[in-house]
Amino acid sequence: MAQDFEVIEIVKKKILEPDFDPSMKTLTRIVKSMLENGAGGKTQLSLDTNLNYARLAKHIVWLEKKGLVESTIEDNKINVALTTNGREFASTISKIS
Repeated sequence: MAQDFEVIEIVKKKILEPDFDPSMKTLTRIVKSMLENGAGGKTQLSLDTNLNYARLAKHIVWLEKKGLVESTIEDNKINVALTTNGREFASTISKIS
């Protein structure tokens, strides 16, 4: 439960460490999964991408700051969806990887 609270706080506050450097491989896995499976919750996205919640949350916040995804929190559940720019980015990444 403590980990869930930490993850929700990361997404809610949208604050990353100044030295956070996202992995392109991880970003690619996230957006390709979302393109193929649509919007969904953090649990399914974590399973689909084989990422732990904390790592996933940091990448989601980075993607959100770039305007590629939108996250919502309802009843302590995080849902994530690609934006129009995010779908274009995911489509482009899918073609080159």
